[in-house]
Amino acid sequence: MSGFVGRQNELATLDIRLRRVTESAAGTAVAIRGRRQVGKSRLVQEFCDRAGLPYVYFMATKGAAPTESLAAFLLELRESSLVTDPAVVPELAGSWADAFRILAGVLPSSPAVVVIDELPWLAEQDESFDGVLQTAWDRLLSRRPVLLLLLGSDLHMMERLTAYDRPFFGRADNLTLGPLDPAEIAAATGLDAADALDAHLITGGLPGILRSWPHGAAPLDFLEQESADPAAPLFSVPESALLAEFPSPDQTRRVLEAVGGGDRTHANIAATAGGRAGAIASGSLSPILRRLTDDKRVLAIDEPLSTHPGKPALYRVADSNLRLYLAILRSAQELSRRGRYQSAFRLIQRRWSTWRGRAIEPLIRESLELAALSGTLPWPEVETVGGWWNRRFDPEVDLVGADRGPIARNVYFAGSVKWLDTPFDEHDMSALHKSVAQLPDYKPGETGLVIATRSGIHRCKADLVWNPDDVLSAWRS
Repeated sequence: MSGFVGRQNELATLDIRLRRVTESAAGTAVAIRGRRQVGKSRLVQEFCDRAGLPYVYFMATKGAAPTESLAAFLLELRESSLVTDPAVVPELAGSWADAFRILAGVLPSSPAVVVIDELPWLAEQDESFDGVLQTAWDRLLSRRPVLLLLLGSDLHMMERLTAYDRPFFGRADNLTLGPLDPAEIAAATGLDAADALDAHLITGGLPGILRSWPHGAAPLDFLEQESADPAAPLFSVPESALLAEFPSPDQTRRVLEAVGGGDRTHANIAATAGGRAGAIASGSLSPILRRLTDDKRVLAIDEPLSTHPGKPALYRVADSNLRLYLAILRSAQELSRRGRYQSAFRLIQRRWSTWRGRAIEPLIRESLELAALSGTLPWPEVETVGGWWNRRFDPEVDLVGADRGPIARNVYFAGSVKWLDTPFDEHDMSALHKSVAQLPDYKPGETGLVIATRSGIHRCKADLVWNPDDVLSAWRS
């Protein structure tokens, strides 16, 4: 796959902001946040190329000294299409306040674009940066026809940039960039629905990995191709993201790796991530889990959904590519580095089906939720879709559709996910009936039954059979 794929909604959003600048002859700022490798820089570069307006694109460098960042900014400005005479831009500036005055002085009277990428790194280098940016925006830049795009991969810091107690509050619109969705993956790869969903799980919807996917290549063929190259994006993208956000092999890193390895409960994570002294104490683990979920957004929490309060909450790695890397690909990469390419692929092939069966569940739930909100499910009251389990995890109900969560007023359907190359049959249906019988407020004959299956059904019936085409249609609609 090559070229720019998807992001039509995001491009349209930026076009609207640019039109606002053109019509008002005043500045507009947009803060764009998204995890590493999700394609923020590529999106903005594509936007600048399509807009055809003068622009400057500055990307900060992590760990650089403030003087180095200032010099780099002025160099980019001097060489940008904003400037007709490079001599008017000095090589050095004493502060960011000076640099922004220089920027304002070279802005044309017609619309232009200014991009500052990895803005949180500038805030790390200079504690006053946020305040200086606010002053420059209020007094200089907002009065000019400029679209200011502020990008950052540190989600927490980017949220703080426009928080109510920060200098830039109320001055920028917020745009959160997520991974490419399954429909965009299908369009990019040319795959059918089932394989496109596999491709989404493998790549995590990250353009940096998707660009190396040959058009029409089956998922296992792609995995075999990448296994021969230990530096392939399939390995290097999650590896670099892990090292960038968690460079030290400390407790936080061990907790993340424990979850990636399959530990889902608080107790199991504590035991696996602990050291020689034993499991991590709850007082230490809970803040780490909060940071990984609330600040870093690298973990997601699933809570049992029913009409009664339930425990325990379960943790998972939010990005399916990083999840695959921690569970399987890292071991395969080590084999590939030793020249054992076939062994690397056999390892992936051996573990793939089992891993996929669990990893697809959040995607199935999200697709059902999207379909419910668009009014295409038989239960118009459904607004949230989750799963349910008791403290013993016996049983686990994969799908629960309700009017709210995690404590619902009403449950409208329950169901099972079987994402294998064999159909859902009467034995699976018998197991489902036994499981849902323990779901609080499940009413036989009244509560709907939903089957999500990769390979159809055999000798059984349900109120709704959800197949790969249905999953993909939820995003297309």
